[in-house]
Amino acid sequence: MSRYITIHGHFYQPPRENPWLEEVELQDSAYPYHDWNSRITAECYAPNTASRILDSDRRIIDIVNNYSRISFNFGPTLLSWMERHDPETYHALIEADKISRERYSGHGSALAQAYNHLIMPLANERDKRTQVLWGLRDFEHRFGRKAEGMWLPETAVDLATLDLLAEYGVAFTILAPHQARRIRPIGEEEWVDVEGGSVDPKRPYQCHLPSGKTIALFFYDGPISQDIAFGGLLDNGEVFANRLNSAFVDEETDQLVHIATDGETYGHHHRYGDMALAYCLYHIEANELAQITIYGEHLEKHPPDYEAEIIDDSSWSCIHGIERWRSDCGCSSGMHPGWNQAWRAPLRGALDWLRDNLAQVYEEQLEGLFADPWQARDDYVEIILERSPKRLDSFIASQASTPLSDDDKSRVLKLLEMQRHELLMYTSCGWFFDELSGIETVQVIQYAARAIQLARDVSGIDLEDAFIGLLERAPSNIPNYKNGAEVYRMFVQPTVLDLRRVAVHYAVSSLFKEYEEKEHLYTYTATGLRYERSEVGRQKLAVGSVRVQSDVTMEDETISFAALHLGDHNIVGGARTFVNDETYDRSRTEL
Repeated sequence: MSRYITIHGHFYQPPRENPWLEEVELQDSAYPYHDWNSRITAECYAPNTASRILDSDRRIIDIVNNYSRISFNFGPTLLSWMERHDPETYHALIEADKISRERYSGHGSALAQAYNHLIMPLANERDKRTQVLWGLRDFEHRFGRKAEGMWLPETAVDLATLDLLAEYGVAFTILAPHQARRIRPIGEEEWVDVEGGSVDPKRPYQCHLPSGKTIALFFYDGPISQDIAFGGLLDNGEVFANRLNSAFVDEETDQLVHIATDGETYGHHHRYGDMALAYCLYHIEANELAQITIYGEHLEKHPPDYEAEIIDDSSWSCIHGIERWRSDCGCSSGMHPGWNQAWRAPLRGALDWLRDNLAQVYEEQLEGLFADPWQARDDYVEIILERSPKRLDSFIASQASTPLSDDDKSRVLKLLEMQRHELLMYTSCGWFFDELSGIETVQVIQYAARAIQLARDVSGIDLEDAFIGLLERAPSNIPNYKNGAEVYRMFVQPTVLDLRRVAVHYAVSSLFKEYEEKEHLYTYTATGLRYERSEVGRQKLAVGSVRVQSDVTMEDETISFAALHLGDHNIVGGARTFVNDETYDRSRTEL
């Protein structure tokens, strides 16, 4: 018998970017860091790229990149943030996958993930497909190879999702033990019921799918994974290693002991968890307790000799299946006893209504412009990955039914961005926690607001009032917030940006800093056309005109502005569409 051990870490944070600025704003709850991505990177993601191994005298005997020795997946939206804001950690992750291929017979330690962590069984077929395609393409773009496996958000699964994975060449996924329904040796007729988590996790299983395809399933060891995430196993790396080793049984067949937890366990949830992980792997290898491997390598060397059926609509973090993301099932963070989650169903209902209406706008507005609107959405990931003029021209040429004007190109981009935000508004964290007004839930509603704005811009159809009416059915646990409609008005509407508000920002900030002729303001480019500033004592006045262009949708507008600083925090300003030089001069005189 040969013994193998695999440790999988699911590294993920929800997208936190302001939908108009595409940057994460200050999050007070992450203090002393700017935001939660920054904090968790400092506590977990970065330390795991260079984790220390200490001897009995607490001297450093090695520094290792843990990612090169474990199985891991990172959410694509998190990697996008990391590439911009912590390139050193980002490149260490990419390098770890390259190193792992040398260690594990050509198989990489990184797995793909469905794009923005929505609950796949709750998505319609179109959104499922885009999530898989975007996740796989993002992975290939970053890691330079095709993904062998894909992590499903919250391990939420149904047969339709598995069929999609198999259709696009994904060889395996990882599930919780309680997601297995029954198993049997391949070729035999009698099934064995394993509901309740009694499946043997020490072997891979083959799952037959409705299409006739198959996919391999790994059901992780539940008790050990729970003890790592919520117990004290990470207090001591040797104890961690011995616990893994204790799961082997006295049999002649080869066995794989494998676990899966949130990757943030190793450093963020458990301080110095990265060092416990590093020492655990070191101890296993130094004492020849088992061979460290990853799923792809193990699957190649040990093809499934058992098959399994799954429990449809199940997940790893809700004992009720997938109800945590659509009903008041009782699952929550537990931070506020007495609160309910009666808001979950109305929120999902409002978003489903919005999704379906956005789809109609999308199809109608793209008619005659794109040959296949939904294929275009799937292919749009290429622009998300690299927003360059050359890439955009190539994309438009490949999709358009006829040559497009600049206005048509902007219109098309708005529609595709509308669809991107429709997908983002289903990010699972919006339902995971206790309260409708929490930052994760407000975030997904902001994505909805951006999609509504884009739909209105291209079609003239305003879905906002009806959407707010549906949100009114979602009750908040906090009396001052009342319901989703009030949450929308208080926390979402004030964040909505248009080109004029960008111009006002330009005007006000120009009172305190010198701008170049062309300035990049987040996802906008501001080109100054006219500018005059006057100062009298503590008072400053700026008047002028600026051309503001969105770097995402390519829409632009020339805007006249005025901003007056009266001292201290007293600032007034305004902007309006630039009409002509005569209007500009008259406005200036009136000021």
